[in-house]
This record gives sequence, C-alpha cells and structure tokens, in this order.
Amino acid sequence: MSALVRRPVAFISAIVLFAEAVGVVIVNGVMATFVKNQDMSLAGTDPGAMANGAWVLGGISGLFLLLCGVLLLLTGVRDRAPGRIARVVLIGCAVIHGVLGALAVGLIGWTAFVSMMVVLGLIVLTLVAYGPGREEPATGSDTGADAEKPVAPAPA
Repeated sequence: MSALVRRPVAFISAIVLFAEAVGVVIVNGVMATFVKNQDMSLAGTDPGAMANGAWVLGGISGLFLLLCGVLLLLTGVRDRAPGRIARVVLIGCAVIHGVLGALAVGLIGWTAFVSMMVVLGLIVLTLVAYGPGREEPATGSDTGADAEKPVAPAPA
C-alpha cells in the first residue's frame, strides 16, 4: 500500500480515536451524574462509589483511547510501522472495539455496531498497511559486489 493511502488512514484513525476518547469521558460523566443525583444503587452499593467508579472507568477508557490515537498519529507522521509494544496496544484496542461492537448490536442497535466496526476497520487497516515486511530493503544487500561474484561449483 502506498504512502498516499497509509498516512491519511493513520491520521483519520487517530482523529476518530481522539473524538471517541472525548465521547467516552462525556458519556461516563453523564452516567455518573445520573447515578449520583438519582441515588441509584446496585445490590446496596453506595451511589457515591458507583458514581466515582463511572468517572474512573471513563477516565481510564479515555486515556487508553488517547494513547492509541497518539500511537496512530506517530505512525502517520513517521510513516513507519509501529513498534512491537505499540502494535500490541493497537491490536488490543481493535479487539475491544470488536467485542463492544458485538455487544452493541443487542444492547444499543445497529448504528452503534456500525460505528464500532468503522473504528475497528480503521485500526486494522492501519496495522495491515504498516505491517511487517513493509520496510525498505537495506542498501547493498543484493546489488553489491557480492552479487556479481561467481559461485564455485560444489566438489563432487
């Protein structure tokens, strides 16, 4: 895949993950506010603890999505494949989007499923576009002086 396609896909993926990070934090903030204001509890759990848990989950999820967005942004800026750890983080993000998309079909609807699959597709397309074997060949590996030396026949 050419750099004309790889870089924009990485940038678009990063922008989408940044927007998703903001959206996740806002949604968890709204849920935390509703839980606290309505005095909701689950099996006698303190509503304050549930509200704080929603804020913490939103913050951790938002930071994770921001990290993935930064990794994709750096991949696009450098036009080089992400490292091993960055690749594992991005694969984890793609898996999470796949699982949440499957859950979203039954709980929320097809629109949520489609949006999760679009994000999943962008992450996977970026990973495949910058996949292994895409590095430039080293200079002199096959075109150097060694390539022109005749090979001696094997002794019989």
